[in-house]
Amino acid sequence: MAISSTIIKVSINIADMDRNYYQSHDLTVAQHPSETDYRFMIRLIAFMLNASERLSFTRGLSSDEEPDVWEKTLTDEIDLWIDLGQPDEKRIRKACGRARQVKIYTYNERKAKVWWELQNQKLERFSNLNVFHINAPDIESMINRSMQLNCNIQDGEIYLNDGNLNQVITLDKL
Repeated sequence: MAISSTIIKVSINIADMDRNYYQSHDLTVAQHPSETDYRFMIRLIAFMLNASERLSFTRGLSSDEEPDVWEKTLTDEIDLWIDLGQPDEKRIRKACGRARQVKIYTYNERKAKVWWELQNQKLERFSNLNVFHINAPDIESMINRSMQLNCNIQDGEIYLNDGNLNQVITLDKL
């Protein structure tokens, strides 16, 4: 019998001073059985950094044809494609061809550094691609089946609070 996804309810109040975006989002997100708590929280952080009315989670790990998060236009064109980790060049080329803007968020510093050294030269040709590294130590300690988060973003830093814990998350542009 297959293991089913874990459903997590997340209520996020976002105050993004860098983009002048202030909004609340009530989300129901599936955590794939093979997805770690840390990766799940990185996916939420990627959502918070790009939050908008049309931004949504996809089937993610369950589908090779979709990113982890995307924003589509009303005519079903992909405005923003967001992938996590260290995707291969073929996937990045496909994403850059299908979406107006592509963002990759790496999160394992050691693996990300090696991946970036190997991919940096090849990825320079994609003008619609931005790559960032998320530094979020111990972020998985915030995960819960029902979360209420306050997120403040200013000067590229994310301040995340769940009522008990405060986390400061930094973002480096690669």
